[in-house]
Amino acid sequence: MTSTLLFRLLSPLATATLLLAPAAVAQADAPAALKGNAEAGKAAFRKCASCHQVGPSARGGFGPKLTGVIGRKTGTTTDYKYSAAMKNANIVWTEQNLASFLKAPSDFIPGNNMRFWGIGNAQQVADLLAYLRTQ
Repeated sequence: MTSTLLFRLLSPLATATLLLAPAAVAQADAPAALKGNAEAGKAAFRKCASCHQVGPSARGGFGPKLTGVIGRKTGTTTDYKYSAAMKNANIVWTEQNLASFLKAPSDFIPGNNMRFWGIGNAQQVADLLAYLRTQ
């Protein structure tokens, strides 16, 4: 029996259910957005602290300061010498962009100076972002 004939035999409600079922399954399979924990992010930031500083007295050193990084354009703090790649990236550090960068810095902005392999743990990235939101 063809699907057209089957849909004619079914009630409109049953037809709609069959047509919408794949979308409902796809939405159910989609992972929920991870909620970050700022305290866990503070602990995770210890790895970053060898190069980056946060807080009111933060300064650029081996890496740029990360205070207020969310919403800031790449390569724009005045107390750090950025790579040409970072200066010319013309990207605003949204949480989504930061998450992508933290996952694979060299893939997100090829040629940047950050010597870091990336963070593969999505929860740890969410925690870091929660912490950076407090800074």
